[in-house]
Amino acid sequence: MSNPDQTQRFLFDNTHIRGEITGLQRSYQEVLAKHNYPEPVRLLLGEFMAAVALLSDTLKFDGTLSLQVRGAGQVRMLMAECRDNRALRAIAQYNDDFSADQALLGNGQLAITIEPKNGKRYQGIVSINDGDHSLSHALEDYFRQSEQIRTRVWLFADPQIATGLLLQAMPHSASEGSLEVDDDAWNRVVHLAETLTPEEMLTLDNTTVLQRLFHEEKVRVYEARSLEFECTCTRERCANAILMLGEEEAQVVLAEQGKIRSDCQFCHQHYQFGPEDVTELFESYKQQLN
Repeated sequence: MSNPDQTQRFLFDNTHIRGEITGLQRSYQEVLAKHNYPEPVRLLLGEFMAAVALLSDTLKFDGTLSLQVRGAGQVRMLMAECRDNRALRAIAQYNDDFSADQALLGNGQLAITIEPKNGKRYQGIVSINDGDHSLSHALEDYFRQSEQIRTRVWLFADPQIATGLLLQAMPHSASEGSLEVDDDAWNRVVHLAETLTPEEMLTLDNTTVLQRLFHEEKVRVYEARSLEFECTCTRERCANAILMLGEEEAQVVLAEQGKIRSDCQFCHQHYQFGPEDVTELFESYKQQLN
């Protein structure tokens, strides 16, 4: 894949169908390098990262979009998020006695959360499992139920690369949210997309994939948007958490442990505050209040 860590939008001219294609390599590997996940968990995490990249660019807003699943299988929790259509991070939690022979997710729920910088937080929830309600199908259900938009999603991951393709029928009737679209055109492009193989998506660049699939269609491809791994943790955020803890409670922790330590679960960055740091933190906070 010659153009990894990108998501790219395309449109089918003379139809009301749009698409997104994404590929992740460096950002995917940076997430995996920070955790010793079993391979089935690594691949599932890759699919989630590809999915959240697709959705973030599809919805086009400033803020954070996250996918989080809690299941009854070997993977207890998995979350991937994309911030401002470019910054990715992800994490998974799995059973200590993990077994690849058992269901990864089992029956669970997938939460799609949208947190715009300006506006209200929104969350949609759909069922997910390792069978017919895989991540791809769960996302398709979400768009059909919550957005009233026909959507198809294909997700692939191997130990090195994660990729995804999304097709969506855009409403175009006078009725708000109608599913009206040229059925022949929709069925045709979906049928073509279903011929896509994992090998093609995991080894070919975006342009080649789209040409192979839709060479008989008029496809308009837009400029690609770059993606990267980036964690939102900072020392300042940890300091704010200590302030919320309160000075009295912070001093209790210091007396018991000698320092206050905060470890980021996403990137494993370690932050610690000694007695002098905590004293300075609360003195500075009091001065700001006066």
